[in-house]
Amino acid sequence: MQAIERCRPDELQQKLCEKYGLPVHPPEGMVAIALATLDKTPIYGTRIQLPEGGTVSWFIHCGDYSDASGFYQAVHTEHVKKELPEVMKYLFLPEGAKFIIDRDGYEDVWMAELP
Repeated sequence: MQAIERCRPDELQQKLCEKYGLPVHPPEGMVAIALATLDKTPIYGTRIQLPEGGTVSWFIHCGDYSDASGFYQAVHTEHVKKELPEVMKYLFLPEGAKFIIDRDGYEDVWMAELP
């Protein structure tokens, strides 16, 4: 995903936001993914409110969550298409959005309360 593509959603990203009645919010240049979990299911995504001075608002993992240090690794948003293409259409959801999907078509998207 080039910098310009992060600013404008593609058709799938736009339609997903419309489907859930949510505003389109471009992702930052980095996301946090638990790379060691990529072969597991389901896939969870949480977009937090970007902390002041922060560079990551998306946290994505597959299977069980762990609070272990180093669970998530920061990767450039453009690498998501290669590492976890299933989540590409969710990246324009706004802060506070969460999703659960699986590789068989299950999808749930909702908004969590922001602090």
